[in-house]
Amino acid sequence: MTSPMHARKAKLKTHLISAKAKLKHTVTPRRVVLLAAAATSAFLLLFTLRTLHSAASRGARAGAGAATTTAAPVAASTPPAAVVAHHADDQQEQHHQECAKVPASVAEALVQYATSNETPRQTEAEAGAAARVLARRAPCGLLVFGLGPDSALWAALNHGGRTLFLEADADRIASARAAHPAGIDLQAHPVAFQQEATMTTLSDEDLLALRNSSDCAVASPTKPLDPDHLEKSPCALAPRGLPAAFYEAEWDVIMVDAPVPGAIYTAAVAARARRPGTGETDVLVHGVDGTAEESFTRAFLCEAYLKEEAGRLRHFSIPSHRDKDAMPFCP
Repeated sequence: MTSPMHARKAKLKTHLISAKAKLKHTVTPRRVVLLAAAATSAFLLLFTLRTLHSAASRGARAGAGAATTTAAPVAASTPPAAVVAHHADDQQEQHHQECAKVPASVAEALVQYATSNETPRQTEAEAGAAARVLARRAPCGLLVFGLGPDSALWAALNHGGRTLFLEADADRIASARAAHPAGIDLQAHPVAFQQEATMTTLSDEDLLALRNSSDCAVASPTKPLDPDHLEKSPCALAPRGLPAAFYEAEWDVIMVDAPVPGAIYTAAVAARARRPGTGETDVLVHGVDGTAEESFTRAFLCEAYLKEEAGRLRHFSIPSHRDKDAMPFCP
C-alpha cells in the first residue's frame, strides 16, 4: 500500500514533467527573437521621446534668454542727450577735417604752375621719378641744390617736412623770394662752389682721379658733418659758405638740379656721413646730358648705388659710411 507522502511526490513529479513539456513546446527560437525585437523597439521609442522632450525644453529656455537679451538693447537704444550731443560734435569735427584747407605750399605751387609761362625743365618721366621718391619719403629732410620754376613743386611735395634750397646765384634767390612772398616757406641760402669753370674740360680719367684723391674721397667719415669738414677741406670741389641749417638735419633726399661738380660732391659727402641706422639717402641728379657729367656723377655717387634712370635724371640710393673703415668709397 502506497503511503500519502509517496503519492504526493509522484503527483508533483508528474506536474513537473508536464510543465516542462509544455514550456518546451511554447518557447521556440522564433518567439524568442520576436520578443527581443519588441523589447528593443520599445526601448528606442522611449529614448526618442525623452530626447525630443529635452530639446524642446532647451529651446524654450534659449528663446526666453534671447528675448531678455533683445529687450535690453531696446531699452538702451535711446541714448541720453549728452551722448547725442557728443556724437553730433564728432560728426561736425569729422566734416571740418574733410573740408580742411589746402596747405599753403600746395596752393602756391598750383597757382604758380597755372599762371607760369616758363617751359618745364623736366620731362613728365623725370619729374614723375622724383615725385615717387618724395611720395615714399615725405615728410622728410629735403636738400635741393638749385632754384628754378620747379622749386615750389618740390617744397609742396614735401609738405610737413623740411626743405632747404642752396643756390650759387644770389640774384636767383632774390627772384624766387619775390615770386613767393606769402606762399611757401622758401628757405634758400647762397652757397659757393670752387673750380666750376674748369670742371667742364676734365676728361673721364681726370674725374676718376679726383674721386680717388685723398683730398676728395673720404670713404668713412668718423663723425657728423661740421663746418670744418667742408669749409677747410683741401678738396677743390668742397663748397664754401654753407649755412648752419645744412648741418642741423639728416637729409633723407638730396636733389641736384644741375650736375654742378661741387653740388654732386657735397651730396656724396653728406649721404656717406649720415647717422648709421637711419636708412639710406636718396640722391637725385637732374640734367645729366654729356659724357663728362655722366662720368662725374657716377664716379662720386657710385655706379653700384644707381637705382633708376629716367631721361636726364639719375636716382642713387647711398648708405651711411660713417664709422665703417672697411667700407670702400664705391662698392
